[in-house]
Amino acid sequence: MRKLCIFTGTRAEYGLLRPLMTKVEQEPELCLQILATGMHMSPEFGQTYKVIEQDGFSIDEKVEMLLSSDTSIGIAKAMGLGIISYIEALDRLSPDLVVILGDRFEGLACAQACMVSRLPIGHLHGGEATHGLIDEPIRHSITKMSHLHFTSCEQYRRRVIQLGEQPDRVFNVGAIGIENIRNMTLLSKLELEEEIGFDLGQRSFLVTFHPVTLEHAAAEEQFRNLLAAIDQVIAEAREDTKIIFTKANADTEGRIINQFIDSYAAENPNKAVAFTSMGQLKYLSAMQHCAAVVGNSSSGILEAPSFKVPTVNIGDRQKGRVRAESVIDCEPNVEAIKSSLKKALSEDFAQSLQWVISPYEQPDTVNQIVKVLKTADLGQIVKKEFYDLKENDFVEI
Repeated sequence: MRKLCIFTGTRAEYGLLRPLMTKVEQEPELCLQILATGMHMSPEFGQTYKVIEQDGFSIDEKVEMLLSSDTSIGIAKAMGLGIISYIEALDRLSPDLVVILGDRFEGLACAQACMVSRLPIGHLHGGEATHGLIDEPIRHSITKMSHLHFTSCEQYRRRVIQLGEQPDRVFNVGAIGIENIRNMTLLSKLELEEEIGFDLGQRSFLVTFHPVTLEHAAAEEQFRNLLAAIDQVIAEAREDTKIIFTKANADTEGRIINQFIDSYAAENPNKAVAFTSMGQLKYLSAMQHCAAVVGNSSSGILEAPSFKVPTVNIGDRQKGRVRAESVIDCEPNVEAIKSSLKKALSEDFAQSLQWVISPYEQPDTVNQIVKVLKTADLGQIVKKEFYDLKENDFVEI
């Protein structure tokens, strides 16, 4: 029986990985192992490992590695602690393959531990670009330490091959989060209001804003601008408009944003509500019913287009990603955000959304991934050779 260890360090990441975990657990030829770490273990971020357990999964290893600091030094120390702890956990688990999603620093530390342990890695969402973040080099670094690659669209598949990965080990399977949307029974607006204890009014904004980690001391100013723009748009509108905040990740300057969110929600209890973690069901339900997704979360690029909901994407955090026409990009200043919000709410833009096609949708994403994880020859897979592009590569795929 092949042992697959699925690594998860954040609430959003687990929401994406959950159907993959379920499918792996159902396969008689596979043994699911779960390594939970990072924000999952932190009281500040909701100790969301409990959500994994409430969903019926057994966590094989719980690793605490976050420090009570969101400075560059604190993040670097957390990564070091992670490497030390992950390599011990992996030694106990002795998996045949480790699955890592995305571009988080926790995942980079795990990939390094796997590399020196000679453990093959299956990497999800490689090849993507986020030019404003440390996530950009982290993602590509994980790619170079990985052995099986599952990309969310063809452009990203080509980029992973461009990085020197063997084409027959790079699979364009689509975005795993979109399959969640198709398969989950989401809450009605009334059910969502009851679940979160908050009236969504005539319309609502779903707001998630993370620090742009390659910009120094920019989080406070940019988030102030976002709040000012939203307040102005709401003041000028006739509709009863509410705001649902989901808090920032454990990134550099993330706590500054979360402090602003807490203060704003406390001062405006009838207008705003804030969550450390909504969980996948409530978050996607809120996305379905909101008037716009606002901020700089990848979910506004990846998942929101499948709901045909507009996204106001602020600043450079998601710069470089393939995007649908439902995404409105703007600079992180008050006037630009305000103008983009008005465009997102306009009748003309709403009409255009019915024709939006997500570049990330594919059928059977999870089944495609599991088939490869189950059947791939792992015998000599850790001995990688760099693939040099040939003249006819990508002519027709």
